Amino acid sequence: MSSEAPLKIDTTIPHNARIWNYWLGGKDNYPVDREMGEQIRSFFPEIVDNAVADRAFLVRSVTHLAREEGIRQFLDIGTGLPTHNNTHEVAQGIAPDARVVYVDNDPLVLAHARALLTGTDEGVTDYIDADLRDPAGILAKAAKTLDLSRPVALMLLGVVNFIDDDAEVRSILDTLLGALAPGSFLVVSHPVDDIDRERAHQVAAAWNEKGTPKLTVRTGKEVEGLFAGLELLEPGVVSCSLWRPLETEIGEIRPVAEYGGVGRKN
Repeated sequence: MSSEAPLKIDTTIPHNARIWNYWLGGKDNYPVDREMGEQIRSFFPEIVDNAVADRAFLVRSVTHLAREEGIRQFLDIGTGLPTHNNTHEVAQGIAPDARVVYVDNDPLVLAHARALLTGTDEGVTDYIDADLRDPAGILAKAAKTLDLSRPVALMLLGVVNFIDDDAEVRSILDTLLGALAPGSFLVVSHPVDDIDRERAHQVAAAWNEKGTPKLTVRTGKEVEGLFAGLELLEPGVVSCSLWRPLETEIGEIRPVAEYGGVGRKN
């Protein structure tokens, strides 16, 4: 794994990965993160449902790709702090030879990745300390572990929303997807304002006042636009809780303001 540089963790500023960890019931967060998490939850209690639904979407999408589509390579950018049912655990639980590369640029995530993100004997799990805004650098490093001439699942869960410039997002996606083989997949989740526009932007405003990185909320249609040129799998871009829910979930499902989708590169 990369980078032996000293870790520089700023515990005075709330950080996305740690706040998300708090909402998921984790312990890898600081008072400043819990304070921000509770502030947002005070006027938008469903934010915890968003976090849980996003993680469940990851599990279902990775399960589908590994089991039904035969994907054996995963590039997970914006990993966040390890919790339960991480990408490599789901993928390698189905296909022990799966290769998973995580990408994040938060020093606390890096510290945990070194210790916790270990793979099977047959497969490989690696970590790259890099930023989504450097797609060419990510690809160069990922190519040391992944065979980019074979299909790869590009996982971008809850990370595109930290880039507000639509043209920059498009450029990043074009660079990443352009380097991947036909038969590869793009998996995206993203907060949207389709369900409750006023409160969605209230969350973003509260977050952006103190938190880092800065958050952008998009519409479901704009999230769907991220899949331009790809074949969207059914049911398209929908609430994460409604993307191919398990039979056991039927009757209890509520839409959340976090949408997700999976698209195939043909």
